[in-house]
Amino acid sequence: MQNKPVHAPLKGFTVTDNCLQIAGKPLTQIANIVGSTPFYCYDRQLLSQRVNQLKQALPESIKLHYAIKANPMPAVVNHMATLVDGLDVASIKELHTALNSGMNSSNISFAGPGKTDQELAAAIASAITINVESTGELRRIETIGQRLKLKPNIAFRVNPNYELKTSGMKMSGGPKQFGIDAEQLPDILNSLNTDLVNLQGFHIFSGSQNLKVEALIEAHNKTFALAAELAAVSPVPLIKLNIGGGLGIPYFPGETNLELTPICHNLSQLISRYHSTLNHCELVIELGRYLVGEAGVYVAEIIDIKQSRGQTFLITNGGLHHHLANSGNFGQVIRKNYPVYLGNKMNEAGYEPVQIVGPLCTPLDILGDKVMLPKADIGDLIVITQSGAYGPTASPAEFLSHPAVKEILL
Repeated sequence: MQNKPVHAPLKGFTVTDNCLQIAGKPLTQIANIVGSTPFYCYDRQLLSQRVNQLKQALPESIKLHYAIKANPMPAVVNHMATLVDGLDVASIKELHTALNSGMNSSNISFAGPGKTDQELAAAIASAITINVESTGELRRIETIGQRLKLKPNIAFRVNPNYELKTSGMKMSGGPKQFGIDAEQLPDILNSLNTDLVNLQGFHIFSGSQNLKVEALIEAHNKTFALAAELAAVSPVPLIKLNIGGGLGIPYFPGETNLELTPICHNLSQLISRYHSTLNHCELVIELGRYLVGEAGVYVAEIIDIKQSRGQTFLITNGGLHHHLANSGNFGQVIRKNYPVYLGNKMNEAGYEPVQIVGPLCTPLDILGDKVMLPKADIGDLIVITQSGAYGPTASPAEFLSHPAVKEILL
């Protein structure tokens, strides 16, 4: 009989007296600090460790940018801004958060297929780099720049003719709302009016949440080759090349942590091969969940326990309205469990199968499906790890008008 797949070992957090410790504090005390449940808690030291470990592994010439969309909590962004080389935003609110962090505007970029004129004007006035997603957006940028008497900084977001295989979310390789098709760019570059815009370079983002070394290496190989082709027809020398992200973290049983060594070794070889062709431009890797995902937990309190036809249901005061991704309603085809723990009974014996659900009037509100936990009591704390990315702002917070979730960075 084959062994059932299990989650990757708990990383970063420790256990003392059967209680999960986050940022050196017992979970039960953190609940007192926050004042109520549910809440998210992020560990400042784990954020710093992840960035430092990645920077040590990456080739020195690659700059590391944080994609704010993964976790836009201002305290998190402010901390990340002291660690990374730049920030990527996807809305005017995220732009304000980035500027408030103190990050230099020359190291902030703005991506997204539906930027409004207000957002474009804010980006141009801020002198950040706009990743252009269509020819229509380019025309609007030129017009707004002329109105503001400013010369916008732009990079073309490219929709390549390949995808990042086995990615959780594929963002290239076919008809996409993201970026301009690679085959259209030579004509666009040839007709570009460089009196109206400052062309910085290209943004080639093919997918996210990938745990396959071979797929990431293949995508990087194709990205550098494509960038070299586009550089050859660019009206100005390349200043920046954003090669996207894609590095994943293990969420589900059977998944393991990504091995960085071969990926970074291949990047070093690509830099040696292409750096001259690419005008020795600044190289950027843009990551979100890989930097913050494993540094956060979601905590909800058990408010009722019931039996229904042979199953035990632990009913909590938190659910998909706070943590949509964990519920399985955020891109999963088949629902799988995030790592789930009874945070105040971490090492107790006598595990039993339970269903963990939230308070919402929908069968979709599942925090854990047939998970094994120690015998639970009302008031115990359910903890979902791997929750530092795509939490509150990626969830339907107003669904059924339940209270908003709290967040804290320790």
